[in-house]
Amino acid sequence: MIATAIIMAVAFTAVYFVVKGVVYQNIDNDLSFEAEKHTEEIKVVGDSIKIKNRKEWEEREHREVQVNPVFIQILDKNGLFMDKSPNLKDNQLDFSEKANFGGSYNESLNNKPIRQVQLPIEENGKIKGFIIAAMSLEASQMVLLNLRNILLLVYLLLLASLYFISKYIAGRSIIPVKNVTETTNRITRNNLNERVALPQNKDELFDLSSGINDLLQRIENALERERQFTSDASHELRTPLATLKGTLEVLIRKPRERAEYEDKIKFSLTEIDRMTATLEQLLLLARLDSSSKTLNESSMPLATIIDEILTRQNKQIAAKKISINFKNDIEYETLVPQYFSNLIFENIVNNAIKYAKDATTIHISITQSGSKIICKVKDEGIGIKKEDLKKLFNNFFRSDALNHKNISGNGLGLSIAKKAADAISAKIYAESDLGIGTTFTVQF
Repeated sequence: MIATAIIMAVAFTAVYFVVKGVVYQNIDNDLSFEAEKHTEEIKVVGDSIKIKNRKEWEEREHREVQVNPVFIQILDKNGLFMDKSPNLKDNQLDFSEKANFGGSYNESLNNKPIRQVQLPIEENGKIKGFIIAAMSLEASQMVLLNLRNILLLVYLLLLASLYFISKYIAGRSIIPVKNVTETTNRITRNNLNERVALPQNKDELFDLSSGINDLLQRIENALERERQFTSDASHELRTPLATLKGTLEVLIRKPRERAEYEDKIKFSLTEIDRMTATLEQLLLLARLDSSSKTLNESSMPLATIIDEILTRQNKQIAAKKISINFKNDIEYETLVPQYFSNLIFENIVNNAIKYAKDATTIHISITQSGSKIICKVKDEGIGIKKEDLKKLFNNFFRSDALNHKNISGNGLGLSIAKKAADAISAKIYAESDLGIGTTFTVQF
């Protein structure tokens, strides 16, 4: 509003002074023309200057109807009165020493404003006197006064109209901002699922609302991970802690043999190791939930990653007399993200070994379809029920766990593999026939 008011004030002031300048310029041109014209109607006699044919001039003034009469006055070189036009009657025009060589200025005649021009009368290069031409300024000043009042009134009306229109438009425009403020004020830890309504127009407010919704989603995800971690940790640690407590309480009830102490201590250490492994997996899951693919992630050929995993699992493979059928059909090695790929296949291969039957074969194949790399890991194991396949990647889920209590695990391995696959936009599928085996397919 202030900027607009200043611009309008400058524009209206410029209009006023331009019109004023044009009005005065036109009057000055008319006065100069009249003064030059009447200079030809005077005569210089020595130091005296007189109007030629004064009677003819008087008759002409009586014959002509002058809407805006011009007054003429002749002065000597000292500014003393010499002669004047008949329409001045008993009045005289004022002499200005500052306008000796021509100039226009405002004066008054009978308390009415007039505009005067004063020109020197020269003869043989010498100034003999001055001729003053004057014209009424009443009409012009009335026009300028009306223009000034109109501009001032229009200025105030425009400012008032602009103020109310701007206030109305700003009020309408700020409604989405108020909605955003009200919504964000309502949102607490208990209702983080509420979102800011998106405006219909995709403008800056739309971007702001979308950004706030994205932020709320990230906060909700972070709190959900926190709740999930707390729930999972509580769920998984409660049982081994209770077992440890019970074992130690039984152990201290009475003196026991050294072998019994050692057996219980070894059992407790096993439980502690299991808790440590579970905590590490839970923390890994939390990190995978909160992180995305690292731009500078180092890459490695997929075949090399699987070879290293099989080498680390060699002891378990030998213990169950499992054969590995590893087939790589990719002619040119294609690199994959090392860290996340290692997480994926570490858990898949480990599961294949754990659930495979003794003296069976694990089939691993790497193929390429267009730009996609496809790796399959197939075991000849106990298999998975069809209805359990869709829950396979849920945290702590183990299919038919009661029927194979002898197989260690906490149901987090495949969850980690799925989160790692999501982090690098890979896809992981599972197919299984109960009692025959399971096939995991990973597509990069």
